[in-house]
Amino acid sequence: MRTPTRRTLLGAALAAAGTGLLTACSSGGTGGMDHSAMGHPGTKGPNGTPVPPGASDPNAPAATATTAAPGGFVTPDGPEVAAAEAARRPGPERRVALTATETTLDLGGRTVRSWAYGDRLPGREIRATAGETLAVTLANHLPQPTSLHWHGLALRNDMDGVPGLTREAVRPGAAAEHRFALGHPGTHWFHPHSGVQQERGLYAPLIVEDPREPLRYDREWVVVLDDWLDGVDGSTPDAVLAELTAGTGGTDHAAGGHDMPGTSGTAGATGPSRMLMGARSALLGGDAGDVAHPFHLVNGRLAAAPETFTAKPGDRVRIRLVNAGGDTAYRVALGGHELTVTHTDGFPVEQTTTQALLLGMGERYDVLVTVKDGVFPLTALAEGKGATALALLRTGGGTAPDASVRPAELDGQLVTAARLKADPAVRLPARAPDRTVRLDLTGGMAKADWAFNGRRYEPSQRHPVAAGERVRLEFRNTTGMWHPVHLHGHSFALAGDGPRKDTAVVLPGETLAVDFDADNPGLWMVHCHNVYHAEAGMMTVLGYRA
Repeated sequence: MRTPTRRTLLGAALAAAGTGLLTACSSGGTGGMDHSAMGHPGTKGPNGTPVPPGASDPNAPAATATTAAPGGFVTPDGPEVAAAEAARRPGPERRVALTATETTLDLGGRTVRSWAYGDRLPGREIRATAGETLAVTLANHLPQPTSLHWHGLALRNDMDGVPGLTREAVRPGAAAEHRFALGHPGTHWFHPHSGVQQERGLYAPLIVEDPREPLRYDREWVVVLDDWLDGVDGSTPDAVLAELTAGTGGTDHAAGGHDMPGTSGTAGATGPSRMLMGARSALLGGDAGDVAHPFHLVNGRLAAAPETFTAKPGDRVRIRLVNAGGDTAYRVALGGHELTVTHTDGFPVEQTTTQALLLGMGERYDVLVTVKDGVFPLTALAEGKGATALALLRTGGGTAPDASVRPAELDGQLVTAARLKADPAVRLPARAPDRTVRLDLTGGMAKADWAFNGRRYEPSQRHPVAAGERVRLEFRNTTGMWHPVHLHGHSFALAGDGPRKDTAVVLPGETLAVDFDADNPGLWMVHCHNVYHAEAGMMTVLGYRA
């Protein structure tokens, strides 16, 4: 039996408390956790094993939503949040129904049992228009609480689904509405922020269209990249997290984890080892990743049974690329073609032509391509891992390339975010930072002690900022691995008129400084978008002062 985790206990309390989280927040709390429920030396779990210092005490009462977190901060449902939402001038409502459920997924000749939105992988895309109000009802048919994070959106804080911080999780058998204004267009996506649930099939694209779209194109494709292991030879993401953190106490940071029937939630109990050793990439500064995923997918399909996009020769096609993976960067190219980069993370850039792109987890790129006559591979190389995902472009006759194809463009000119410039219309005005928040990326795979500033995540953490400030986030990577860092509720700018983004790669031994304007009050998470690093502890919170 798996030991309950710190955020599992918190989630259970929030589920019992119902709307009490926001009630507590409005009376001065901030959804922090109950430190009296934490383990201490000598504590024993239900199976008699010691509970590591700082881990959850499974014998203690569940945390309540009314325990004190640092005071003096804007609360997720506070008047400042309501005022910021009103300033977005919410428009006509677009309603969407989602169901999170256990289901059988066909990956293209290989079926797996997993969790998904409906019976699709990825889930059915949500498409709306900037200026509209999105109203999404999530029905939870899963055996544990779940949540929804709207990756890339500057939305109201109480709709940003981080259990224990901004709103309660959706209980099994329950439903909850998420309602917020869509302030700006772009290519985004959504997924849970509950443990490693994202590593199942719980993700889908969110496309916010521009009512004054300046680009001209004939067709549009949404391409979602993913690394996959759930249900393959008995593997589960929770078991992989347990393997990676075995003996470190790191699993006490997992949230919403579950065990498949007949498993113990420990390494080796739910399939083969998935620990990856020796994956190397110069583009990523060395170590390419921790996890050996057996499959890599484009739009939920294996390379042996790829999705085929069709067009006419000469068509101008917009491709929206999303990396929904848990531990894999993808190098992407379309055989026989050049790509013109138009956007990254939903914001326009000065258009740049390239042969290949590198996407860290959570990053998105939009590209334009004028397609030729024939059949061409759209290949996503799992950077440093020696595997590929594949889709096909067909504009005419000819034999399709097989799954092993490696287009020469993968080794050609490559663009990363650091080489792009923001479109002048979305550049941050020049301004000296009012505040610098320094976040050292710390830890390593050996101990799975991933953290910021040597401190693993707890919901009570706050790095204070003030509304109206220009804030500089300074990420100093002291680890031996690369990390895609993601900021909720905002976009930041890379230095030197660099692109506006919400997710950016920090290479080992390097420092990345990004600036953003503090214009969206609330409590906002910053974390590594390697789901296993995040759940081991590489997460923290920026809090607006009240």
